[in-house]
Amino acid sequence: MSLDEQDRFLTETMERDEPRLRSFIRRRVKDTEDAEDILQEVFYELVETYRLMKPVEQATGWMFTVARNRITDMFRKKKPSSLQEPVVDDASLTLEDLLPSKDAGPEAAYARAVLMDVIEDALDELPDAQREVFLAHEVEGLSFKEISDATGVGINTLLSRKRYAVVHLRERLEEMKDVFGK
Repeated sequence: MSLDEQDRFLTETMERDEPRLRSFIRRRVKDTEDAEDILQEVFYELVETYRLMKPVEQATGWMFTVARNRITDMFRKKKPSSLQEPVVDDASLTLEDLLPSKDAGPEAAYARAVLMDVIEDALDELPDAQREVFLAHEVEGLSFKEISDATGVGINTLLSRKRYAVVHLRERLEEMKDVFGK
């Protein structure tokens, strides 16, 4: 990839993913300046990685992983009051954070469609309680408190059910690594 192609790719990727990535970081980092610093670090690492001729196949997923790592690093260095809840575990990930971006081109659109089919099949395999909390949180966008209020089930139980659902989905998606060469 030529330098001009790299620049074009990096610019398009950053412009496309910046709003979602900023939102992802801001949900976890209380201080606006710290959140912006993390966002810039992620973009810097993306540029550096490409300049070292180590292109990233799934740039969006890679950036979210780097952002989670930077948030964790910041949490370790600072006192907890500088963060909202230090939520960087699997339960804090949304489905949209993990899928290829809708705007990343035809290959990403195909990968997204295949992954959605696998996810739908995997959701059908889940026990009702796990599927319901996963869908309420991921698809309907309800908070765990809202789900708890509606169902009478405790938040910790809901978190646990969602975690089991995520673990099952992850295992099913592991099978897709061979398909996409990752």
